Amino acid sequence: MKAQKWILSSCALAVALALPSVAVAAEDGAKVERLEVTGSRIKRTDIEGPSPIQSIGKDDIANMGFDNLQQLLEKMPANGAGAFSTRGNSQDSTANGSASISLRGLGPDATLVLINGRRVAISSFAEGVSNSFVDINNIPVSAIERIDILKDGASAIYGSDAIAGVVNIVLKKDIEGIEVNLGYGGATGPHYDEKTANLVWGTKGDKGTASIILDYFKNSTLSADEMGRFGTANQEPYGGDDNRSSRGYPGYFYVDGVKTPDPDCPADRLTGSGSCLFDYGPYNLTIPAAERVGAIGQFEYFFDNDVTAFLEFAVQHNTSEAGGAATPLDESAGLTVPGTHPDNPWGKDILIGRYRPVDAGARRWDIESDSMRLVAGLRGTLNEWDWEVAAQKGRQEQTQTGDRSQGWVRVDYLQREIDAGRYNPFGAAVNSPDVIDAITTSLVRQGVSHMTAYNASITGQAFTLAERDVMMAAGVEYREEDVSDVPDEQFQRGLIFGTEAVSANAERDQWAAYVEFSIPVTDNFELQLAGRYDNYSDFGTTTNPKVAFQWGITDEITARGSWATGFRAPSLAQIGLGPSQESLFLDDYYFCQANGLDASECENLDQNFLFSGNKELEAEESESWNVGMIYAPNQSFDLSLDWYNITQDNKIDKLEPQDVYDANCGSQNSPICQRLAPVGADSLGTIDKILSSFVNISSQEVQGIDVSSHYTLATDGYGDVKFGLEYSYLMDFEKGDKDWTGKYRFPEHRWLGTTNWTKDDLSVNLNLSYIGEFADYNETRNVDAQLLVDMSASYRFSETLKWTIGMNNVLDEEPPFAIGDGDGDLYGYVMATHNPMGRYAYIKLNINF
Repeated sequence: MKAQKWILSSCALAVALALPSVAVAAEDGAKVERLEVTGSRIKRTDIEGPSPIQSIGKDDIANMGFDNLQQLLEKMPANGAGAFSTRGNSQDSTANGSASISLRGLGPDATLVLINGRRVAISSFAEGVSNSFVDINNIPVSAIERIDILKDGASAIYGSDAIAGVVNIVLKKDIEGIEVNLGYGGATGPHYDEKTANLVWGTKGDKGTASIILDYFKNSTLSADEMGRFGTANQEPYGGDDNRSSRGYPGYFYVDGVKTPDPDCPADRLTGSGSCLFDYGPYNLTIPAAERVGAIGQFEYFFDNDVTAFLEFAVQHNTSEAGGAATPLDESAGLTVPGTHPDNPWGKDILIGRYRPVDAGARRWDIESDSMRLVAGLRGTLNEWDWEVAAQKGRQEQTQTGDRSQGWVRVDYLQREIDAGRYNPFGAAVNSPDVIDAITTSLVRQGVSHMTAYNASITGQAFTLAERDVMMAAGVEYREEDVSDVPDEQFQRGLIFGTEAVSANAERDQWAAYVEFSIPVTDNFELQLAGRYDNYSDFGTTTNPKVAFQWGITDEITARGSWATGFRAPSLAQIGLGPSQESLFLDDYYFCQANGLDASECENLDQNFLFSGNKELEAEESESWNVGMIYAPNQSFDLSLDWYNITQDNKIDKLEPQDVYDANCGSQNSPICQRLAPVGADSLGTIDKILSSFVNISSQEVQGIDVSSHYTLATDGYGDVKFGLEYSYLMDFEKGDKDWTGKYRFPEHRWLGTTNWTKDDLSVNLNLSYIGEFADYNETRNVDAQLLVDMSASYRFSETLKWTIGMNNVLDEEPPFAIGDGDGDLYGYVMATHNPMGRYAYIKLNINF
């Protein structure tokens, strides 16, 4: 309570004060402009502050050759497990067409993504049922001036949920003239290409500035059936698991209560328990087609009284597709075949067990995503204090649609056609187009999220202490958020099978006050003190402080450190989630043991998990610290080392599927693991669905070391060479009672090395990205390390024209083999960590007017 009063009193005091200027005088009497640097609200004259920041400028982005922000950020060593992209993000995902970043591997919901230092509306489609995140596919690369990755806790500065750090996307602003960029690239193996085009226009005058950026991006489909061994669910020939589905084509039936495979099931797909396996892998989309069109505008108007009005707007329209194999049906569909059916080989009434109407076609979604961001405000100087007031509106709307030609089978329509003898479910028959049209349907899923925010802030010199200026920033913020995700009513009625359906509806409002001081204790020691008070409409209040320092030990060596706390309320999806389905592979060993099946006959089958929100969840609380050293003997060389630690208590996570199964599926009458009635002499029935939710696990802790270095070598007559290194060493990652360090998706070592040689109008780049080895999911073997080589060269023919060619993954490295987790990683590699595309070549033209 004292801390809350201190923050509010400080804010009130700051508004009332009218003290000296926020600019400092240079030796010649000129004013030196102060700038706001990511990690602090206080404007400073130097870029380096107490917090570790990796800054990626527009030239660095161009040198890496990526026109997709997700592809760029996944190269950064600070990004880790939990990030996802459109790669493999097909119909069995819940956030189709989207992408995220996960600093320190703590998940997208622990990473705060900002644009120009302001929050962005979250995706209306959560990933993995519950992960709320900012969709970085809505931010065009052509609009970015730089990306700042703040690697320590920033809850006191930007919001209590900035637990793992902040990714601040700073947009291009001070633009004069017109710039046009055109690009084309393609994979040299399986057919895949990308096309880009953007126009940047800007003008500056005595009364204001204006800039507009138009961006276009399109990529083709990379189908799984072009991927060879990386496109099949049967990885046994390569040393992995056979994850083919028991929902087969043909399938199996219950004849007189006995599980009986279709007589036409091929011998190489028939299991000992009577299932007829189906390889769904080739029907998926490794990289789905996407098209993105966006516009960003930034405007300023200078009034005569030193007040500036500003306006930012951004609109983005994305389309993409998602896809999977034909509808997987199981016993819970309740489909039967009468004995009078003309194709029934047994001539008696039977129950369809697991079956897939492949003749109806693979399922496909069309996804449209529309986002809007609008910021308007005033800024100025009053009695030499900088102030700002602003309002912001954000919205993201997403729609998934499927029509009758895209494989969406309704079970009641299918039953009708079977009863009439028109649809043949036996022998992998191909039914007529008229019958297929009669069993399929159209459907739609709609999601929308909104954010409304208001803020007021001031920054300036608060007072003088021992003849040194103490700088201060303070502000108040208010934010409203809501999210709604509504699946098609046919899903809700249980008429559509096999696709992960999500339902969510929640809202929240929040207000906050913060204050920050920069105190020059001595000429070479700066102390940063910050505190933030947040009030949530549904989770009460929290106060989070931050203490940081920067100590110039010598002219060449600087020490820095920080300590902070954080607070993350459960996401709107985690508390507002309605019944939402996921399909996960599990070995139902209870069924096998109870019904006398041999272990070799016990199959790893896809099971239905039904998740719901948990309104009893507690908020996550965190504590983070960072200590580091910077060695910079001259302008040409710098080396920094930082040791960080982040601990989260009450970490929110889904219950581990295997744990839920182990605890609840040994009984026929479990309310959690719901089984169908046993057939024949069986004592346990087939699993219908397993109910699950979210819980607060005990804790989660990550600890590691970051190394960053830059060196410029200027040669006499041979140009300049710049070297860069970003290295991250994971020392410890504990989640609950398990240590994940060096385990699945958590390599201990990741680094990115960059080299740029420039001479006159020629520039050549060489980039090396490394992901270290880590244990496979079953921890019986390791997933090998991978080193990728990217190269590019550009030549400026004139002030008007620049030409760039490049190649990523020059050596055409395949992703290292992995058995996988039986969930998303089923195709012989770790999809979220390694890219299977292979060598990719591109060309770009830059034209200035």
